Amino acid sequence: MKPFITHTGLVAPLDRVNVDTDQMVPKQFLKALTRQGFGRILFYDWRYLPGEKPNPQFVLNFPRYKGASVLLARANFGCGSSREHAPWAIGDYGFRVILAPSYADIFYNNCFKNGILPAELTEQQIEELFKRAEKEEGYSLSIDLPNQTVSDNHGLTYKFEIAPSRKEVLLQGLDDIGTTLKHEPEITAYEKTHAATATMFDAVDVKNYSPAH
Repeated sequence: MKPFITHTGLVAPLDRVNVDTDQMVPKQFLKALTRQGFGRILFYDWRYLPGEKPNPQFVLNFPRYKGASVLLARANFGCGSSREHAPWAIGDYGFRVILAPSYADIFYNNCFKNGILPAELTEQQIEELFKRAEKEEGYSLSIDLPNQTVSDNHGLTYKFEIAPSRKEVLLQGLDDIGTTLKHEPEITAYEKTHAATATMFDAVDVKNYSPAH
């Protein structure tokens, strides 16, 4: 997973509350076993008309937001089912940061496992960012994870909070497997001890074994 230190990107404003994971990735696309290709189907029912023609009324299809990598959202983003395919689609589309006033817990946790920063700002701060993104074409934001700030080119700077453990995971680019492998020496030592103990007990069992008559 790519480490997250700082990121500057074009902002796309998704002005809807309670955006759920079923809308991010509809159920008919859950059969795939890899994380690749989900960007095409992100918000499928909103992005496409019949025949997979781009819906010109949906914000991500506006030419001005092409290539956006910062998603601006409203409250309770990521509610609904716990499918991890939702952050897969967010990341595969190209978003590295989500800014919202609140998130569903499972979706929030899954973002960190997939290299996405879901930063939480206040309702007032999010509202100001919506106004700026919609007013200024090409509006971008810079996110500094070490300093926990969101800023633009006009002097605006907001601070956000994040748990130290989640911050460290992103800074180091670690998923669950990578986090586990950080403890490989301890795991190897334990396995060797466990193997030796198991061998000793197996030998005792064989010595004391008495076949039934």
